[in-house]
Formats: sequence, structure tokens, C-alpha cells
Amino acid sequence: MAFCQLAESQYRALFGYAVNFTTDREFIKDSIQEIFINIWEKRQSLSIQYVSIYLFKSLRNQLLQEFRRSKHAVSVPMFQEVDQVSDWETVETEIEKSETDSESQRKIRQAIAGLPRRQQEVVFLKFYKGLENEEISELMEINRQSVANLLYKALTSLKSQMSIFKYWLIALFLLH
Repeated sequence: MAFCQLAESQYRALFGYAVNFTTDREFIKDSIQEIFINIWEKRQSLSIQYVSIYLFKSLRNQLLQEFRRSKHAVSVPMFQEVDQVSDWETVETEIEKSETDSESQRKIRQAIAGLPRRQQEVVFLKFYKGLENEEISELMEINRQSVANLLYKALTSLKSQMSIFKYWLIALFLLH
């Protein structure tokens, strides 16, 4: 029962993370299922300190392993909100999202989508999942300084793009 609750509570976050690697929804669902099967089979011998990091890292490795095994190109979409591709999406959530989605939020998502894939991944893990730099470095298998560098570059780029957006809004406001 606790294992099922864990799987249910983490599914959406894992799905959202996996869309950074591929847009193939069935492939993502199969990969998530596979990591939970592996965990269940190895439950007696596993020692997991941070569950969410372990799950993200397992999913990342599972996806990359499958890409190598199938020898087909990785289909990396632009960064998207989890709600845009999630299996949990309904008409109601779509209407609610469109009602509450402001122009600045769309511009932020658009700006994030313009970042290189690794910067998008770091931004997602840091600001959408709330992971610390050390946790991100462990998950992405890079050193902590590289995480800091990727975050710095991403935030610098986002800041410059958003300042252009602010000037555009002021100009638009003055014209009306």
C-alpha cells in the first residue's frame, strides 16, 4: 500500500521530468513503470537515502539506457510545463490553466524553452522540483560547480530576455 502511494505521488513529477528527454508518452509511461518494478524487485536489498533523487536518477538512467538500446535519436522537446503533456490533464484543468495563465507566465515558459536542454533541466530541477545544487549534481551526474554554472547561465539569459519583455510591455502600455 505504501509503495502504491509512493508511485502515485511521484508519477506526475517523474512524467514531467521525462518530457525533457522525449515526447513519446507511452515510452515515458513504460519507463516509469519499469523503474517501479525494479525497485519492487530489489526492495529487500535497496538502501535509499533520498527517494525523489533516487527516482529521478533511476528514470534518467532508464530512459538513456533505452535510447542506447534502441539506437534511435533522442527526441528532446522544448521545455514544457508538466500540465501540457501529462496524462492527468483534463478539460477542466486545461480551462483552469488558460484562465489563470498570464502573459508573463507564458513569456517565462517561452524564455525557458529557448534555453539549451541542460540549462532547462537544471532550471526544472531547481525551481520546479526544489532540489538543492548538490542533489542536482548527483542526479545529473555532474559536479556541483557545473550545476552552479548552468544555473548562472540560465538565469542570466532569462533575466535579459525578461527585461526585454518588460520594455515591450511598457511600450505597449504607452501606445494604448
